[in-house]
Amino acid sequence: MTRIALLLFALALAAPLACTARAAARTLQVGPNQQYKLPSAAIRDARDGDTVRIAAGRYVDCAVVSASNLVIEGLGADASAVLTDKICDGKALLVTAGTDITIRNLTLTHAHVPDHNGAGIRAEGKNLTIEHVKFIDDEDGILSAPVADSTITIRDSEFTGDGRCEEDCAHGVYAGVIALLRVEHSKFFETRSGHHIKSRALRTGVIGCDISDGARGTASYEIETPNGGSLVVRDNRIEKGPQAENHVAMIMIGAEGVNRPTREITVEHNTVRNDGSFPTVFVYNMTATGAVLKGNKLTGTIAPLHGDGTVE
Repeated sequence: MTRIALLLFALALAAPLACTARAAARTLQVGPNQQYKLPSAAIRDARDGDTVRIAAGRYVDCAVVSASNLVIEGLGADASAVLTDKICDGKALLVTAGTDITIRNLTLTHAHVPDHNGAGIRAEGKNLTIEHVKFIDDEDGILSAPVADSTITIRDSEFTGDGRCEEDCAHGVYAGVIALLRVEHSKFFETRSGHHIKSRALRTGVIGCDISDGARGTASYEIETPNGGSLVVRDNRIEKGPQAENHVAMIMIGAEGVNRPTREITVEHNTVRNDGSFPTVFVYNMTATGAVLKGNKLTGTIAPLHGDGTVE
């Protein structure tokens, strides 16, 4: 055969195989009247590329998610599929070990373990997308393992009453050494003792969020990047409450030693309020990278910046 003929022959053989691979993706239904009564059973049977759909209801259940390119989604309004009160591997309600997993429209609540580090989601694989998920009264909402080239994206989600400090601290979101943490249009409310968001990512973005202690929240920092790393904080509403346990700062950068390349610190167009009777600093920068603060509206006793940078 000529080379062109051989190429056409190979493509003809490959096309049916590609169609078969696409057709192999399945939808596994979970609910009282479905084949799978518990989310863990469907997740255990899921293969790469499948979708697990969970009917509204309360499931005392947890799961280790091993498949990749998997979608786990709740059905019903307002994240009414609830996983609660059971922990897998001593870690979390959902332990994501696969790659490129999407979790949406669930409520994950009451993740408590003896070492006080239980999570709604323990992210151990590469790349995780969270959409419209509620994390309520967990020790960590999301806790990630160090996966250097991983990305965690959180959209339109809520973290309420998470956090704890015993031997170590748990937080609303705690990202380990990963490539990117991006949090968009999400709400953090009444975090306890720990930080609303703590990130060791190479780059962290917090965009369009509502981060608030409220009257009863006792959080430490609103956002912390303890080892530096690039940081963009834009278009958020940020409030430190009267019961906050840490009065030093709202955004803390580099407090545990700067070992991540910090190419950018941009903090702009945020509405910021200190409801405490104490002074605080909005951005406390311990890196050698100048922070750029622009167009922020500050109310209460707040110094805009400590450390290198400019304020406009």
